Amino acid sequence: MKKICFIGGGNMASAIIVGLRKVAPSLDVHVVEPFAEARERMAATGAVVYEVPARAATENADAIVLATKPQTLKDACAQLAPCLNGELIVSIAAGTRIASIALWLGGKTDRIVRTMPNTPALVGQGITGVFAPVSLSQNDVDTAMQLMRACGDVIRVDDEAMIDAVTAVSGSGPAYVFHWIESMIAAAKNVGFNDADARKLVLATLKGATTLAESSEESPATLRERVTSKGGTTAAALAVISERGVQQALIDAIAAARDRGQELGKA
Repeated sequence: MKKICFIGGGNMASAIIVGLRKVAPSLDVHVVEPFAEARERMAATGAVVYEVPARAATENADAIVLATKPQTLKDACAQLAPCLNGELIVSIAAGTRIASIALWLGGKTDRIVRTMPNTPALVGQGITGVFAPVSLSQNDVDTAMQLMRACGDVIRVDDEAMIDAVTAVSGSGPAYVFHWIESMIAAAKNVGFNDADARKLVLATLKGATTLAESSEESPATLRERVTSKGGTTAAALAVISERGVQQALIDAIAAARDRGQELGKA
């Protein structure tokens, strides 16, 4: 890639740009951002910034990334459309169908990829789901995948509807983890630890367990069983978690998030 244009200069755009700079320091980055403070932040990365879309921003771009909030994407596309001439579009907007984006862009391009990154991209540890229509060239697919790998790992899905499932699992997923962290810290304080020690214990435990799960060939269920002695302390805790229906609650929560994504796409 030689040139990338971002429509929107928020946190996710910043994360992708930082990642791209690491692998391609000479990349020509252009950002369209209406808010002055965000433009200053983008300019500090070495990007060329614009207040409104301009042909200079999009011309000869390997990809144009739609990085606005979903509720402002329609208006952003309307402003962008006159600047387009068939460029590859990569959307990171939740709940917005490719068909809608194509419509809002006035048919100026049929090269549209839909993606869903998540906020750990801010520390280079993101995971992004990617859907590319079968009509796209392999080069377009590779460009989109390379772009999103700049801030973490990538999976490709074969059905656009699965992007809503990606959103439910990994897009919204950090919030579930943060909620669990909050709950474990509260529980640690309840059994006598101060704020600092509770936070340290919980974060180190979650980080260590995740690293172990990633590095082990054993399933999470097997790893859990290895920690759980019959009649022991872990068994006592897991019995309460099972009794409260925590696993089913999480299954239902992720299904609800997926369903909400589908609803937003129909709006």
